[in-house]
Amino acid sequence: MIIAAAMLPGCTSDMGGDGVVSRFVGGAPKAEAPVAAASPAALKPQSRSAEVKGAEGSAIISALQARPSVLLSGTPYSRVADAVIASDARVAEAELRVAQMRAQAAKYNWMPRIGPRVSLTSLGDFVADLVINQVLFDNGRKVAERDLAKANVELAAVTLVEDGNKRVFDALALYVRAEENRELSAHLDRALKDMAHFEWVMQERVNGGVSDMSDLNVLQQKLAAMRARSSEAREATGTAMAELNAMSGRSLSDLRGVGGLKAATPAEALGVIRARAERERTLAEARISRASHLPGLAANADSNGNYGVEVTTDQLFSLGTMAEFKAIEAVRETADRKVAEAREVAERRIEAQSRQSQAFRRQAEEAATLTARAKSNLDLFRAQYEGGQRQVMDVVGTYETYAQALETEIELKYKAARAELELARLKGALAEGASI
Repeated sequence: MIIAAAMLPGCTSDMGGDGVVSRFVGGAPKAEAPVAAASPAALKPQSRSAEVKGAEGSAIISALQARPSVLLSGTPYSRVADAVIASDARVAEAELRVAQMRAQAAKYNWMPRIGPRVSLTSLGDFVADLVINQVLFDNGRKVAERDLAKANVELAAVTLVEDGNKRVFDALALYVRAEENRELSAHLDRALKDMAHFEWVMQERVNGGVSDMSDLNVLQQKLAAMRARSSEAREATGTAMAELNAMSGRSLSDLRGVGGLKAATPAEALGVIRARAERERTLAEARISRASHLPGLAANADSNGNYGVEVTTDQLFSLGTMAEFKAIEAVRETADRKVAEAREVAERRIEAQSRQSQAFRRQAEEAATLTARAKSNLDLFRAQYEGGQRQVMDVVGTYETYAQALETEIELKYKAARAELELARLKGALAEGASI
């Protein structure tokens, strides 16, 4: 009587499950609701994509399948993304299939279990018979086990989408780096041709005794520095493209230019979706832990005609059992707080990255204006030099200012491009959910 009275609060409390799980009450698998959030194209499995089974009624799976991509079709960005997604080893997809098969097996955990029972008698003889066990009452454990398997499928699906977005981001970051260094190398090569003309003029002036050798040495040092930077940029381009081609499985060296990004549709960040899936898994594990402390009821029968009903429990009652019940009940609040924390962190990161992206775009526009002014000043100095009003080194200094302004413009242009890609990665919008 004392034990029953002590365990009554644990029996009557609720962890958000479906109550009693048995062959007779709530034991059959629930009907699965159709996915309404995903488009018909999203529900159709793509080539080499993981077909999500056993979780058609999951809001998380539907949200993942319906996620659009911000990459414009036909652009270099889109071609890079398609290439690296097609060549992905898709480890997360294999893990998703494992979770799906386990969820499929968990659908039938409410059915009777049958198996052999072998024992050794005191006389040294083996006795074997078949035993059938049917759970009649288990405090919601079987439903919690099915919910746990479903939550594992959802977590595996989130991991698959996260891996796809990260892979696309890594590939596009390599492509942007290659494009930046390719444009920088082209700019430095043009500058070298212009500066080579000034070097020839200065060499002729030195040969004629008009100018000092020190000016020629300074000019040649500037040319050497430009050649070194141009060579470094070409090597960086080759390295980035080699790594990108290794990721894509085919050559993408013919691609040129950066692709535009369209506005992302409002959607939960992948970190928030992961926190929601982890919350469901944590609650299911808590309900399983709670049920293991409570007595259940099971029917047994064997091939010898023996049958009966027995009370089952995984853990015996102790003085600390009530404290364990309170700890289990506190799991729900902790899981809810983790979801709220993940949402706050995601919003903060997205907001900070959005401001940084806007700042880089503004700075790139300002740099373009400064470059145009430097080019106008250079043209003026050139005209004055041809009219005999300026020295060669005056034009060289002005040209160097223009070249540095153009380098700054190129750097800020691609910083803005990388910031936009990082923002899309934080939003989980680089890869289309249905294609993954």
